[in-house]
Amino acid sequence: MDLAIHTTFLAHTDPEASLAFYRDSLGFEVRNDVGQGQMRWITVGPAGQAGTSIVLHPPAVDPGITDTERQTIAEMMAKGTFATIVLSTPDVDAIFEQVQKTGAEVVQEPIDQPYGVRDCAFRDPAGNQVRINQTR
Repeated sequence: MDLAIHTTFLAHTDPEASLAFYRDSLGFEVRNDVGQGQMRWITVGPAGQAGTSIVLHPPAVDPGITDTERQTIAEMMAKGTFATIVLSTPDVDAIFEQVQKTGAEVVQEPIDQPYGVRDCAFRDPAGNQVRINQTR
């Protein structure tokens, strides 16, 4: 079986702020930008890796989601417990310095983890946790 992760979705609450984080702080390229205002789906991804994308989307717009579920999603996003993505780099310390300089919210400075990676973490403007690993 030959499978790869092509696209994942992360919610945004402010499309311009999320776009700035993924484009300007992380250096991702913008591949698609559909909609307007809060109803925007923005596809971003690492330059040179066209096969890997993140779609930033408005949360809880599915008509099958109840108001209670929308409230739960909003509360989880505010706490930073709704979604996480893990990125990788050969030099987590250099990336940490670059991202931190942009004013991104630091969750964790780079540390060596007992499970074999050195990692750091940020929160994007919507509260999603963005972990960055350096495998050893």
